[in-house]
Formats: sequence, structure tokens, C-alpha cells
Amino acid sequence: MVNLVENGAIVRSGRPIGLFGGGEISSEDVNLVLSRVTSAVAADSGAAALIDSGQIPDVVIGDFDSLAAEYRAQIPDDRLFPIHEQDSTDFDKALRSISAPVVLAAGFLGARVDHQLVAFNTLTRLQDRPCILLGACEIVFHTPPRINLELAAGETVSLFPLRRVTGRSDGLEWPIDDLVLEPDGRVGTSNRALGAFTLEVDGPGLLTILPRTALDQVTQAFLSGQTGRWPARAG
Repeated sequence: MVNLVENGAIVRSGRPIGLFGGGEISSEDVNLVLSRVTSAVAADSGAAALIDSGQIPDVVIGDFDSLAAEYRAQIPDDRLFPIHEQDSTDFDKALRSISAPVVLAAGFLGARVDHQLVAFNTLTRLQDRPCILLGACEIVFHTPPRINLELAAGETVSLFPLRRVTGRSDGLEWPIDDLVLEPDGRVGTSNRALGAFTLEVDGPGLLTILPRTALDQVTQAFLSGQTGRWPARAG
């Protein structure tokens, strides 16, 4: 069940929510996400990809400076939730307005590098809002306190810190134990899974990048509640 405008969140659900952006997104991406979620939320012009796929978004959130008039006219007024401040992106506005165990987000990777960077920034700032970004070949998510996954031996597991972080791993070719990862220092890209692996992180700020085929595993990990969850950042 999806509730709207409850306890400060515009959208609240106990199941995964789909979030769609106006960046690089294919009809395959739209259909893949829609088949796994209970509700479709658009961040401003992300509504266009949904409508082009035959789906009217349940909710549209943003400053509405990029949603073309012909698309906006097809959306009932009670599904439009404008947030007019210009200090954050539409992805930020939408993600902070969703309360769900995990958000599956398409249309935020690819195309412009600056848009990708700010999406990564948003993932780590809104650390209490688990979200998986879907790309053409990979998925990206903010690493929770702990996660257990299984990939084929040799598949890539990349770890990129946006803050100084430490942690432990089991089942990676190059363990991260006793390492300090930081954005202007050591990073953990192009590691490899040996099969089943575990990550434990001492604090928020680490992005995990996995093959796109891991989407369902990661989604189920967040739904299981066994990952733990970072608290909201103060301020």
C-alpha cells in the first residue's frame, strides 16, 4: 500500500518505490523498474519517460522547470508536488520525499557527468534513504553498514569513497580490512568477487558499484532489513 503525504513524506510505502529521472533512460530501464515496484515517482522531467512508456506517474516531485507542458497536461493535478527552492536537484527533492525500504532509480546515470556526480553526492548526503541507481551496465548504491551478496567469481566489485571510511570484507580478491579509503586518497575500484562476499563499513560515505545483474540481489538485501541503516545526517 502506498500512502501520500504522511508523516512528512510525500510518498510512503513498505515496498520498493520506483523513481525516474530525466537523464539517460531506456524503455527497458522503465519496464525493469516498474516490474519491481509498487509505485512510480517521477523527478520533474522524468515523467516524460514514464508517459512515453504508457504509464502516468503516481507522483511527480520537483521544481517543474524542465517538464514539458504537453507531458504536464497529461498528469492529474493531485499527483503534482512542486518544491520550488533552487538549492537542490530534482533527484534530491524526490528522494528526500520518499519513505521506503529501498528506492530503485533510473534516469540519473549516463549522459552528463556533472549530473552523475551530484547524484552520487545525493546518495551519500541522504544516507538514511536507501536507493539503487540503475545504469546501462552497472548499479550504484550507498553502502549500508553491512551487506551480503553473491556474484560469479571474477565479477567486478568497485568501492568508491565520498568520505573517509574504513571497513572489512570477506570474499573479495583484495580485502579492504585495515585500509583507509578516501576520495583524495586510496579508493577500491576494480576489485573482484570470489563468489559470495560480505562488506561491513564503519560509517557512511562509501559507494558500491556492481554489475547491473546484481539489482535484484541488492534490492532483496535492503528489503531483508539485515543491512542496517544509516541515521539521517544532522542538519
